[in-house]
Amino acid sequence: MMQENNSQVSENSKVVIAKKNISPLLLSFIVFCILYLISIFLSLNLISKFKGIKIDSIKSIKSEGKNKVGLIPIYGAIYKRDSGFSDKGSDLIVNMIKKYGEDKDIKAIVLDINSPGGSVGAVEEIYSMIKKVKEKYKKPFVAHFGDVAASGGFYISMACDKIISNSGAVTGSIGVMFSNFEGEDLLKKIGLKFNIIKSGKFKDIGSFSREMTKEEKALLQNVIDDTYNSFLEVVSSGRKMDKNKVKEFADGRIFNGNQAYQLGLVDKIGDLYDAIDEAGVLSGIGKNPPVVKARPKIFSEIFDAFDSKLSFLSLNKGDDYPKLEYLFSF
Repeated sequence: MMQENNSQVSENSKVVIAKKNISPLLLSFIVFCILYLISIFLSLNLISKFKGIKIDSIKSIKSEGKNKVGLIPIYGAIYKRDSGFSDKGSDLIVNMIKKYGEDKDIKAIVLDINSPGGSVGAVEEIYSMIKKVKEKYKKPFVAHFGDVAASGGFYISMACDKIISNSGAVTGSIGVMFSNFEGEDLLKKIGLKFNIIKSGKFKDIGSFSREMTKEEKALLQNVIDDTYNSFLEVVSSGRKMDKNKVKEFADGRIFNGNQAYQLGLVDKIGDLYDAIDEAGVLSGIGKNPPVVKARPKIFSEIFDAFDSKLSFLSLNKGDDYPKLEYLFSF
């Protein structure tokens, strides 16, 4: 009897030991899943509460002295992107320009442009803020072209007093475009129909589900041409060049820095340090001025990184919509 009980206890112990070996893994997995779901829920709740509240998202790496040059990087495609926590995209750049304009210690501003352009609205807002700061605070702006400063990237530089370009920078691409996907044949192949009830014949212009009509293409071309004319006027004014002269090469073609210099589209060939020196001279500080470089504040960096992790859950992505673009792309 004792042996049977001992045997039963031994078997039960094995079962318990087996359970103990398995349960921590299972328990860890369950806890992880629960915590993950809770974190997503809390994150979405926070984003919904803070939506529209803007955190001051600019921090400056300051140098000593009162007379300084502000350096603002404009990197990547330029679009208006909404975030629940801080300014992003073109809004961040506009805010940087405004802050550096208001800062009495900053005497000139350098825009380090490495961008193929972006949406018409976002590009024009940056251009407009540069003009406003120049008029109100009388601070010189110098643009520097890095790898690429084409289309909208080039457009922004037209508000600057001087343009310094790397010899191999890709620039130009003066023009406007509107693009959309057409999936009519694909929808037919997979047996899907796309029904639209509309108030007017142009209401679904650019629809994915069908080919554009000639009338629609003509209407869009008219919009493109009008926007293109505005681009020509900006270049003509910025480079003090006859509009018809600009039109001779404003057909979307690109140039390198040397070619742009020969055409009068940039003032000098040089690197970023040359652009900073130029800004120092224009502002009266002289060469080798102290530099203030803008970067996002730590809270903005954390929130933006956090926000981007949840972007797959968002139905409101700032650049996923039809738009006119000042953009150089392959």
